[in-house]
Amino acid sequence: MTDRSHESHENVPSRQRRRFAGISSRAYEHPADRSALVALRKLSGFDTVFKTLSGLLPERSLRLLFLSDSVRVSDAQFTHLNDMLRDACYILDLEKVPPMYVNQDPQPNAMCIGLDEPIIVVTTGLVELLDEEEMRAVVGHEVGHALSGHAVYRTILLFLTSIALKVAWIPLGNVAIMAIVTALREWFRKSELSADRAGLLVGQDLQASMRGLMKIAGGNHLHEMNVDAFLAQADEYEKGGDLRDSVLKILNLLPRSHPFTTVRAAELKKWSETRDYQRIMDGHYPRRDEDKDTSVTDSFRESATHYADAVRSSKDPLMKLVGDIAGGAGDLGGKLRDKFTGQSGGAAGRSGAADGSKGGATDGSADSARPQEPGDPDGPGTAGS
Repeated sequence: MTDRSHESHENVPSRQRRRFAGISSRAYEHPADRSALVALRKLSGFDTVFKTLSGLLPERSLRLLFLSDSVRVSDAQFTHLNDMLRDACYILDLEKVPPMYVNQDPQPNAMCIGLDEPIIVVTTGLVELLDEEEMRAVVGHEVGHALSGHAVYRTILLFLTSIALKVAWIPLGNVAIMAIVTALREWFRKSELSADRAGLLVGQDLQASMRGLMKIAGGNHLHEMNVDAFLAQADEYEKGGDLRDSVLKILNLLPRSHPFTTVRAAELKKWSETRDYQRIMDGHYPRRDEDKDTSVTDSFRESATHYADAVRSSKDPLMKLVGDIAGGAGDLGGKLRDKFTGQSGGAAGRSGAADGSKGGATDGSADSARPQEPGDPDGPGTAGS
């Protein structure tokens, strides 16, 4: 980026969008993401530790690599992306515009990395895939990462993943590092949902955000795709199958840094319909100057409440079983066996049989139970922006 990256925002696009002066990233962060960030920000000496760690990480090498082998966005290069970047920083009130690079790579992707200062990288595959409004949501997504401070943890995740590969021959060393990597990946998947929300706040066009996610999943064939059908896939993915499919979903998700694309679309649409989103659009949101007063306990309580609500409302067979256990449902052994074998109404059938052995009549509840729908686990998806 040119020296103007350190100046005030200029030349923003003409379309009027709502600006969120002084907005805190807490306004759009997913509860699990927010609780982790609040806790880390409250840790005494946290900044010092990571500044020390920065000397061990290949951040300087990455910056030189992108500077030498990518195209830096500026007033002279990729000017439309430069305008989008300035606009996104203006809307989210990010004072310092981060450097942005376009990297030659046919895989549609974008990332925000860096310890001292974040840098944004987008691939040519992504630039060529998305239209202006879809790309605006992606740029807003990455600026959201920068505002939340996600770049620090992503850089550490990349570093630890690389270390894990180098020490794979040391059993205990690899296990220890992979445990940290797995935890970071779970946090980062939630941070992606946060950044999707930031992208919506910047673009202020839900349909453009949905289109962008569909294209990341299925390519540049919008005439062959439908947003409602795409969202229906997410619903089918969540509720389909039995416990075996639930376990496969977890195994498929563990190595990924991003949630599955249909799930991201469904989560973003759900958030856009909440009162929290509407309050932000109306100008009522947490301010950055209030961050120092944020309670770690309250943030963890919000996160716990979110997960409890997610379990209660989930259509996934495993989450339903967890809800049953939490609710004290009887005959858990039978429920577990039936869900793993794909059967339904087993408990009712066993109860009826017991009643029949005592001379009572069964009520036929086993015959009337709803059959399970077939599962449709996602395959390996393209990494999102």
